Amino acid sequence: ELDAGMDRQLTRLLERGDMTGKTKETTPLYEPRGIAAQRLLLIGLGARAKADQGGLFTAAAVAARELTTKPIQRLAFLLPDAGPKLAAETTAALIGAGMWHGSEGAGLRKSKPERFAPRELGLIAWPGANQGAVERGARRAEVEGRAVSLARELVNLPPCDLYPETFANRARDVAQQTGLECVVLDERDLAAERMNALLAVARGSDQPPRLVVLRYRGRQTGPTLGWVGKGVTFDSGGLSLKTTDQMVDMKCDMAGAATVLAAMQALAEEKVPVNVLGVMALVENLPSGKAMKLGDVLHARNGKTIEVLNTDAEGRLILADALAYTVDQKVDHLVDLATLTGACIVALGMDVAGVMTNDETWSARVQAAAQAAGEKLWPLPMDAHYAEMIKSDVADMKNTGGSRWAGAISAAKMLEEFVGTTPWAHLDIAGPAWAEKDNVVRGAGGTGFGVRTLVELARHYP
Repeated sequence: ELDAGMDRQLTRLLERGDMTGKTKETTPLYEPRGIAAQRLLLIGLGARAKADQGGLFTAAAVAARELTTKPIQRLAFLLPDAGPKLAAETTAALIGAGMWHGSEGAGLRKSKPERFAPRELGLIAWPGANQGAVERGARRAEVEGRAVSLARELVNLPPCDLYPETFANRARDVAQQTGLECVVLDERDLAAERMNALLAVARGSDQPPRLVVLRYRGRQTGPTLGWVGKGVTFDSGGLSLKTTDQMVDMKCDMAGAATVLAAMQALAEEKVPVNVLGVMALVENLPSGKAMKLGDVLHARNGKTIEVLNTDAEGRLILADALAYTVDQKVDHLVDLATLTGACIVALGMDVAGVMTNDETWSARVQAAAQAAGEKLWPLPMDAHYAEMIKSDVADMKNTGGSRWAGAISAAKMLEEFVGTTPWAHLDIAGPAWAEKDNVVRGAGGTGFGVRTLVELARHYP
């Protein structure tokens, strides 16, 4: 119908080879015939039979990236009929979230903006689409778009502005605005809770640590899902000091905590009927006369001891206490998210997160949620022999595998010591949580990876 209204202009573009429909291909038309819009951007989706969640999200983000380099009042996307495997609600949610994602950048502190989010974002249903389903998808997209934007903003904030206390204050604001229950544990509370591993990491900084606990009660009864996020608001490596090149983007080491906070906001705004406990462990890792040292032995919350052989392997230390705390709150299933290891980036690259687990059935559900959200996870093995890598001569375990091999897995094997029998999935998001450079899909900086996976998981829980 659009082509007919435009006097078959789209058909002629295809016939001349000026447009092919390949994935991410864009073809701009100015003052197009037969429609009210001043500009029309055609975006390729590839073959209909191969259309999937990630492709829809990416296409919308690519279109928004191209259109929002100049001020724009209204931006609308004509939804594609992607076929029976992608329902109208899903298509609308993915397209809407992608548009939101592509309309924003990392330049929070630039005096002159480089990207201009439109005042209105709209979705236009294809003929015959279920209007109610499209409207539900649009509402989901708006909620998820705001949540992903929150996660990206937190990751992109400079570490002089975002540190454990200011992150906790932001979490309090989110809780107050959305009706979440919020408890913030300070140093005294953490000591009373026996979180000695977390406190040891925080010792080197003048900024005191915090543990933020958010609870969402969407049902009166039923099981509780636990989410734990690593929140190292700046990671210098401690006494195992990073180089400048390694340290320059370490404001992003709190992306796991940002993801948990953003997903909790989305649940509360969407009023998903589920019970979720979100825990964010917040520290700075800096060197000083008070910093933890190589050879220190830490007594974690659950009574196990950890020999510190690398102070730059700090994320697993704070997660150890946070996971043990969350298990003690009687959650029924667990997911943690952490920018934990460079080894996971070496294994999987920048676009895919590793997933490691003590329960394959639970991991499969987490992976299915990621696929539905258009985000990429890949399972890594957790066979028992990997635990040999973290055995210590002087303590129950050491905080590093001691070699270049299987670094993401040895880190996960240490975390496994703190979850007991609770079904648990560990997402190492070190690669996809941060983008070093701009591309056609998103700007450099925080990506908000994992927010939509968590929300999708919660929608279908238990």
